[in-house]
Amino acid sequence: MTVSHEQAMLVALEQARLATEHGDVPVGAVVVHNGVIIAARHNEREATNDPTAHAEVLALRDAAQHLGRWRLDDCDLVVTLEPCVMCAGALMNARVRTMVFGAADLKSGATGSLYNVCTDPRMNHRLEVIHGMLKSESEEMIKRFFRSYVRQFEN
Repeated sequence: MTVSHEQAMLVALEQARLATEHGDVPVGAVVVHNGVIIAARHNEREATNDPTAHAEVLALRDAAQHLGRWRLDDCDLVVTLEPCVMCAGALMNARVRTMVFGAADLKSGATGSLYNVCTDPRMNHRLEVIHGMLKSESEEMIKRFFRSYVRQFEN
């Protein structure tokens, strides 16, 4: 069964929910190849003490392992939050075809908010960027997490 970007985003949102179980910022990412989800991950920085354990990077690693190659030029990545510079660079290096995100990240977003890494004509690879997929659901999850986080320090 082939999944749409919206269906993939629903899986990414479920992954994001899992991140909160170990105190990570709720970001989830999935990689779709030929209409099939081949990788689904969430942030694991807190869980693993690894600053590079962003959902996007983990999902790209799993997808590359699954396909047995690093070039993911026939894959799409769907993520709940706009990627940072590190993740945008990973998307470019993996040659991802399309990246879809939910909520914009006005403080560190590198695919439209602060920078446009993935569509910069000076780069050797460009990918299609689709923003705002299930935006309100993604935004609400992030807001809820940080409201809860702040309350921990107010008490």
